[in-house]
Amino acid sequence: MRVIAGKYRSRPLRSLRGMDLRPTADRLRETLFDVLLAGNPSALEGSIWLDLYAGTGAVGIEALSRGAAMVYFVEASGKSAELVRNNLRSLGVTSGYQVLKQETARTLRALDSSGMVADFIFLDPPYRMEDQYQSTLEFLGQSGLLRAETLVIAEHQKRLDPSASFGGLQRFRRLDQGDASLSFYRLHLPSDTKAKLT
Repeated sequence: MRVIAGKYRSRPLRSLRGMDLRPTADRLRETLFDVLLAGNPSALEGSIWLDLYAGTGAVGIEALSRGAAMVYFVEASGKSAELVRNNLRSLGVTSGYQVLKQETARTLRALDSSGMVADFIFLDPPYRMEDQYQSTLEFLGQSGLLRAETLVIAEHQKRLDPSASFGGLQRFRRLDQGDASLSFYRLHLPSDTKAKLT
């Protein structure tokens, strides 16, 4: 596993053994960022990210490598949170991030209360926690963490199909690659505005 592009390009990232920790594969991560940067190579410059169920931190680290200003790595597992810190340390990253070792729901409530607004939110719960897609996306759909331009991306098994809408959140694209899929959501917009985005 490695950083795909940007400041830390080709630098290795560590993982842990076990099915609960499923790092986003290099190829899928590359596809994700190709989609995010399509038509706008500077789309990540100065952006604010939430990397939920962060695992190794690979997605958030990729965002930092490509110019994100701030990434909140949210991970309830102590071992995984320490792994994220170690991966950041190995790259020499000293600023522009927070590793929050706590449950996602608690973190989202706290960030929502603080008035923080994200540009990109990525979530990839462990396979055994499929219910977390619904609870997390439902909360995001009615929270103040999003603005009209915020992108929410859920990585999930291809066989699992999260709902097309969660409150104000609506899926506008699904991308399948191998056994994994990415579902892209945005706040519901008037049809004429939404047409321009899709």
